[in-house]
Amino acid sequence: MAADEAALEGVSAGTAAGGAAKTGRDARRIEGWSISWMLLAMVVWGCFAFLMLADYGPEVPSYQGSRSLCRGPFVDPSPQERVCRSDELRQWPSLLGILALAAVATVIAAATTVYAKVLARLDHSEGTRAKPQG
Repeated sequence: MAADEAALEGVSAGTAAGGAAKTGRDARRIEGWSISWMLLAMVVWGCFAFLMLADYGPEVPSYQGSRSLCRGPFVDPSPQERVCRSDELRQWPSLLGILALAAVATVIAAATTVYAKVLARLDHSEGTRAKPQG
């Protein structure tokens, strides 16, 4: 009876050690994905900020030098010049689509970061509980 209990304890300790190693590998893998999602989210947010704030269109002379004819949509939401309305990436439907992509990438980055932290904490707690036999 005692031999059976000892064998069962050895098997459960080995399984726990294998599970802890798998949890650690999963935590590192998910952490890599979370970093990738964060970088993607930052790139999309940067693109969105550039499209919203940067001036565009043909250069026109002014008393301070030359400047672009069209202001960014954040500065001038409804341009009067026809050439400014022809840039499709600067129109509100496109900008809202880019904003939605940025929000989705940010939410996924946050979710994978939290999941990686939870897996790392589980790996740490499983590692302290499973004591090697010997």
